[in-house]
Amino acid sequence: MTQHADDDALDQHAGVAELRLATGDPALVPQNAVLTDSLPLDRNQAILQAAKQVGSILKRQRHPFALAGSVAVYAHGGTQNLQHDVDFCIRPEDADAVAASLREAGLSVHTPPEDWLLKAGCLGQQVDIIFVLAHEPVSTELLSRAEELSVDSVFMPVLSPTDLLSSLLAAFSEHHCDFGAVLPIARTLREKVDWDQVRRTCQDAPMPDAFLYLLERLEVIAPKEDPS
Repeated sequence: MTQHADDDALDQHAGVAELRLATGDPALVPQNAVLTDSLPLDRNQAILQAAKQVGSILKRQRHPFALAGSVAVYAHGGTQNLQHDVDFCIRPEDADAVAASLREAGLSVHTPPEDWLLKAGCLGQQVDIIFVLAHEPVSTELLSRAEELSVDSVFMPVLSPTDLLSSLLAAFSEHHCDFGAVLPIARTLREKVDWDQVRRTCQDAPMPDAFLYLLERLEVIAPKEDPS
């Protein structure tokens, strides 16, 4: 989820073939198959194709996971204006097995300096495999709340709108506080989000609290009820 200087030049291990869009049904990627044919010209479509390929691999290997990030927002009805990568959530204890499954399917996988995710390359796109979300390890409970949704015709578990917004707000800090990126997401998903639960999750932390106040002033959400 954090952009790095090597976002567009992912680690290519020796012996790993260049990844290209699979012919036929993009949801069906044979085990150990080398992806062939040409990449989609549109960046949004390329990101969607990468999400479908990786999601299909994780489903086939029965790894617990949930789609996150901008593609998850799209799956919940947001616009197809995707960010620079694809995000998936997995449990920390599944990280090694997930990495092995992705490598067996022909994807490059490496461990960045950050200790909360893996990075993979698929169809020329960066894929972040996250096992610590908003400073908390991804749990079975979080994944169990995911909703089975169609992602450009491929069904897969997607983080619930409430968990999506909670994770985005919990990530705000003095060093990273881009309200402008999250505001359109909050507007799009506002009717699907349990805002009281978001407030409980953020526990009045200053940056999330400021963003929630902004949403109230913009009449995106109802004001917080006075407990008195």
